Amino acid sequence: MFDHGRFHSPFSWRYGSDEMRQIWSEEQRRRLLRRVWVALARAQSEAGLVRPEQVADLEAHQDKVDIEHALQIEAHTHHDLMAELLCFAEQAPLGGPILHLGATSMDIEDNADVLRQHQALALILQRLAGLLEVLADQVEARADQVCMGWTHLQPAEPTTVGYRLALYAQDLLADYEDLRRLQRSLRGKGIKGAVGTCASYAQLLQGSGMSPAQLERRVMELLGLEAFALAHQTYPRRQDWSLLVGLAGLGMALYRFAFDLRFLQSPPIGEWGEPFGQRQVGSSAMPFKRNPVQAENVDSLARLLAALPRVAWDNAAHCLLERTLDDSGNRRETLPVAFLTAEELLLKSTRLLRELRLDDWAIVHNLERYGTFAASERLLMELVKAGADRQAMHEIIRQHSMAAWEDIRAGRRNPLAQYLAGELQILHYLPQERVRQLLHADEHVGDAPERARAMAGRVRQALES
Repeated sequence: MFDHGRFHSPFSWRYGSDEMRQIWSEEQRRRLLRRVWVALARAQSEAGLVRPEQVADLEAHQDKVDIEHALQIEAHTHHDLMAELLCFAEQAPLGGPILHLGATSMDIEDNADVLRQHQALALILQRLAGLLEVLADQVEARADQVCMGWTHLQPAEPTTVGYRLALYAQDLLADYEDLRRLQRSLRGKGIKGAVGTCASYAQLLQGSGMSPAQLERRVMELLGLEAFALAHQTYPRRQDWSLLVGLAGLGMALYRFAFDLRFLQSPPIGEWGEPFGQRQVGSSAMPFKRNPVQAENVDSLARLLAALPRVAWDNAAHCLLERTLDDSGNRRETLPVAFLTAEELLLKSTRLLRELRLDDWAIVHNLERYGTFAASERLLMELVKAGADRQAMHEIIRQHSMAAWEDIRAGRRNPLAQYLAGELQILHYLPQERVRQLLHADEHVGDAPERARAMAGRVRQALES
């Protein structure tokens, strides 16, 4: 029973949804184990090895999971799957005697695991689609809003808010497509026996008219899964690694968005901000604080997610010969935690994007303060087109820029436009009015608005397909 008097993982109640927790619950695991057992019994019935009424008895008791009784049995067997098997067999006295016929534990467990992974990935893709819809809306709404770009965390050239958001959308769309491919590629172990050779099934099926391969195809058809062509005692653990890498890739994109939000929320920039409730407390010590706690939480959890593929790599690399059991314990943690973490990142990031606070005054202020520096490149291009020496003009603009930075550091307005519009060597090639016009940074964003809107369109098209 859940209470706060003993340790529980934060994923038991704080992070992720109840829907995802149900998928990874012990009850759901045992329900899926029973589903595989019933599918095996039904296929064996079609081969004439099991009576139809035995299958019917198993089906009638398939969902009557009794974890408490199974745990009592496990206290003696010290084998959790065998305990569930015995519990199920007791409940179904007619079908129980033929349960697990020819099977090894991983024929049951591995296929049940992949069924669960399918369910969890479907929920992740649903959450990610919702986030991409919100992001596409924001991209389109802000495609034309000019803001300062930043490289090396220093003011660079202007971009637009929508273009910056579209870059996150591009990464997350790639994650969406990768995870969809990954879901389609998931394979179960199939029904292959203790070391993957189907020896037990070949013995069992002698004279039945059904081959081990036909039995496997029928079981997997009943489960709605495809099987690996080859497996040893388990399905290849490389699949777990691919799965966690896919989820970690999703975390990578969301980490970057959250980190950028944290930077842009800092008061010296002040352009973006995460939602902040009317009664929300930013700091227990400093009442004035509006810390970006949700974005920080996204980055914290994303770091955990990024570390999990290494465990799966070790499991795959160390699965020696036909199988070792040193993956079993950590997979009970890594797989559910990876999915719950990824879901929490999606839920939090969706809220951050939907309720993102954009300070239009700060965006304009920073553009006015730093934008002229960026627009000087535009001036340089026009000077060269008018016949000036590119290197000579670069040096003149550099000298005036360094002087303007000193004015800004002293708290004065950026004087660079005034300096350059009064420079005789520049005026030899361009009239003063043209120089001032070229130094308007908000006109120096190229085709960013069009590209941003095109990316939003690609997102919507992908979600409809």
